[in-house]
Amino acid sequence: MEKVVVGMSGGVDSSVAAYLLQKEGYEVLGVTMKMWNEEGCLAASAAVTDARHVADYLGIKHETLEFGEQFKECIVQNFIEEYYQCRTPNPCVRCNRYLKWEALLDWARTHGANKIATGHYARICHTPDGRLAVRLASNATKDQTYALYRLTQEQLASTLMPIGKYEKREVRELAREAGIPVFDKPDSQDICFIPDGNYASFIQRNSAVVTATLGQDGFREGNFVLTDGTVLGKHKGLVHYTIGQRKGLGIAYGEPVFVTQLKPETNEVVLGANADVFAQALIAGELNWMGIEGAEEELHCLAKIRYAHKGSLCTVKRVRDNQVKVIFIEPQRAITPGQSVVFYSMDGEEERYVLGGGIIQRACDAKE
Repeated sequence: MEKVVVGMSGGVDSSVAAYLLQKEGYEVLGVTMKMWNEEGCLAASAAVTDARHVADYLGIKHETLEFGEQFKECIVQNFIEEYYQCRTPNPCVRCNRYLKWEALLDWARTHGANKIATGHYARICHTPDGRLAVRLASNATKDQTYALYRLTQEQLASTLMPIGKYEKREVRELAREAGIPVFDKPDSQDICFIPDGNYASFIQRNSAVVTATLGQDGFREGNFVLTDGTVLGKHKGLVHYTIGQRKGLGIAYGEPVFVTQLKPETNEVVLGANADVFAQALIAGELNWMGIEGAEEELHCLAKIRYAHKGSLCTVKRVRDNQVKVIFIEPQRAITPGQSVVFYSMDGEEERYVLGGGIIQRACDAKE
């Protein structure tokens, strides 16, 4: 009987993943990775309790692994550093690659399992070139391929994603029919280590993680300015803002204004009209190619610039080995440094898969 380690978060998706694999005849070992959380946060212990309860119900073994220090060093510190550098990161992208896959797979192999499984809404496929990639889930509204683009070929070859072919309602129904205790547990919506969604407050409380190298400039007051330098008022510190933001600015200007640029060199937040938030192109680096070995001189595909983005037609041009320029057919709103741009094949939605992606460095003009 083949052994598989299932990452169990205590939610319905990973619980059903374990259940389905058990039905398929695998020897299932459930593992809950305890990540770093602020003192007093009960989310981690609640996840462990729920996961253990499900494992007991299914009659499978369950282990709890401490990954607090690794999570703090790899994810939390990077998250805070990125905000200090006026970038808006997606920590789930980084966590998936380095903890939920790399660390968990290493642990699994030392415990007699060559495969891991998760409750992600995605499907693993072979591309026409014979490479492995993540394909869009059947449940388009829950598709999680955007956050998985950094996975390697080796990691994909050792991964099972048993719920990728189901709709969310079907997953809950499977759980209900099987009597799985968490069948009606609500989905988590926020970044796991910031359950209240207040990023700036979290960063301020935990800024000691990076104070030694970056100082406290992210919370220093500065000026709101227009593109011509006109001062409109005072901002609370650069970490409070992101590209495209309108709410919470506290500026009375007579017409709506939006954040168009963050300037750490002058500690200024640049404001403009909604039209000023759109750009035709972007520069991205830190590339990871998945469905293809690498971009040729030009690649025509679909690209998403944030998790909830529907995707837009574009041309990807190689600038240098680890950097590309992405030119969109239509201007895109709020291209944000620190977020990921993820490239998809031009297939129909049911067959579309991830070609690769990278980290957005900046928006730019198409002719630049």
